[in-house]
Amino acid sequence: MSFSAISLLRLGTAHPDLQRVCNRALLTVNFSVLCGHRGQEDQDRAFAEGKSKVQWPHGEHNATPSRAVDLAPIPLDWNNRASFVDLACHILAAANEEGVQIRWGGDWNRNGRMEDERFVDLPHFELWGEA
Repeated sequence: MSFSAISLLRLGTAHPDLQRVCNRALLTVNFSVLCGHRGQEDQDRAFAEGKSKVQWPHGEHNATPSRAVDLAPIPLDWNNRASFVDLACHILAAANEEGVQIRWGGDWNRNGRMEDERFVDLPHFELWGEA
C-alpha cells in the first residue's frame, strides 16, 4: 500500500514522529491522511462547525509541524465506526512499535485526559507528552 499524493502532502506537514507512525501503520492497513497542519481559517471553521473544541492557535493541528493528524480508513464510510476503531488499533500499535506516545480522539481518557468525554473525534490522533 502507498499514500496518495495528497495524503503525502498532508502528512508532510506533521511532526516526524507522526510521519513515522503513519508510515509504519500503512504496512498493515490502508488509510488516507485528511489533515496535518491546520491554518487559522481552517481551524476557525472546524471550531465553528463543532469539529474541534479549541480555537486558533491552541489546537495540536496548529503547530508547525503539526502535533496532530486526522486519518480515515479506506474505503471511507463516516457511518462505519468499526472501521475507524480498526484503524485506531493499527495506528496505536504502530505508535507503540515506534516508541511514540499518542492519543486517539475516539478514546480521550485512555491517557488520563480530563475533558468532555462526549466529544468523539474518530479521525484524530495527536502526540502525547514530549515529542
